[in-house]
Amino acid sequence: MSNFWDSNVWGILILVVVLLGSLLVGNVLKRAIPFLRESLIPTSVLGGLILLLISAIFRWVTGETMFDSPLFAGKGMATLEIITYHALALGFIASTFKPTKEKFTGKRAREIFDSGVTTVSTYLLQAIFGLSITLIAALIIPNFFSAAGILLPFGYGQGTGQAMNYGGIYETEYGFSGGKSFGLAVAALGFLSASIGGVIHLNIQKKKGVLNKRHANNAVLKAYDIESANEIPMQESIDKLTIQVALIAVAYFIAYLIMQGLGALIPSMKSTIFGFNFLIGVISASLIKVVLNLLKKAKIIKRDYINDFLMTRTSNFFFDIMVVAGIAAISVDILERYLGILLILGAVGLVITYVYNRIVAKTLFKEYPEEQFLVMYGMLTGTASTGIILLREVDGNFETPAADNLVYQTLPAIVFGFPMMLLATFAPKEPILTLIILIVFFIAMNVLLFRSKIFKKKPSKIKE
Repeated sequence: MSNFWDSNVWGILILVVVLLGSLLVGNVLKRAIPFLRESLIPTSVLGGLILLLISAIFRWVTGETMFDSPLFAGKGMATLEIITYHALALGFIASTFKPTKEKFTGKRAREIFDSGVTTVSTYLLQAIFGLSITLIAALIIPNFFSAAGILLPFGYGQGTGQAMNYGGIYETEYGFSGGKSFGLAVAALGFLSASIGGVIHLNIQKKKGVLNKRHANNAVLKAYDIESANEIPMQESIDKLTIQVALIAVAYFIAYLIMQGLGALIPSMKSTIFGFNFLIGVISASLIKVVLNLLKKAKIIKRDYINDFLMTRTSNFFFDIMVVAGIAAISVDILERYLGILLILGAVGLVITYVYNRIVAKTLFKEYPEEQFLVMYGMLTGTASTGIILLREVDGNFETPAADNLVYQTLPAIVFGFPMMLLATFAPKEPILTLIILIVFFIAMNVLLFRSKIFKKKPSKIKE
């Protein structure tokens, strides 16, 4: 029986308090310091960097790892990785539960489809350059993990959680020492790239007079934005937020059972299967949504239990926690060991993501190129939230379809991106062959993306 004063009882709680406290400090600094306020850097990233800096100073002074001190029950680093891992899936599950209210046809459907293909094409481009860099590095640095560069699209394109998941797979199955921290460091550089690249681009375009900034700060939430007419009451015998959290928890438990079942069927793939916790969580949440809709159609249940506003707030909470915990979990030793490679990957990732998405936006989204570019660049170097932060600088009221493209492109992105996720687990075995496949895949995706430009219809000749 544990004593209530024991560090094992308080360690995890203190760690959570530190994470949330860093978010508060980051928010205060961001509002108080003009440079940070103008930088567009997310508060969660700022909070994580604050903890990383404190951790580095602690190690320099004591020679010990701060989060593995007795204050955090001696297992803070492992707990940070666990929080990052679960927060990724929980955030995606909450996003999946949000009701889909709109259906698009014709032109809008093509734009959404092209946005999804752009996402996957950018992943592939990041993977090609990242893998090429680390293949060259492996020829120079003894015992360097040659496939490490394929973590670039997971750190930049998919964010902290996925970067850590794949880094963990490389660490446990292929012997990449510090793989998790390497992936987390790449993701942190991605957020900095989103902020730095985004700010530089906005300032250049503003000086050229291209942008017409529309502020969103005056937007006011209406009652129907918070609660629709047919929903259960906000407070009854059970609070509506409790219902949302319970649905998310049930979906994640179902995902766990699915992963356990698949792991038992394919033991050799168990680590990979659990690395896809977010995707299986999305599937289980989608199944629950289908069941709830069927029950409503059968009039077994008469009210809506899912609230869009609360699910959005909940998903944002999990993503904020994921980012701050993920950056805080970066090992200072890994930063020191691979700093040169990480900086090269980060710089190359920024440039290729910027240039490629700029070309795509100007070529295929001519009615709103700036909005489409900023939302995609922000997402493909950070997260969807980073994309929205950049978009708000030029389209605060979401008058263009760019925000909808970001939301609805997920389905085509998952369909076309799933093979690359599987390919990433093949890279450590055959990195050269993987690079060749990535290049072929990238070419094919761009033929699909620019199909209207490549296969132009010839104007029919009018017979005299």
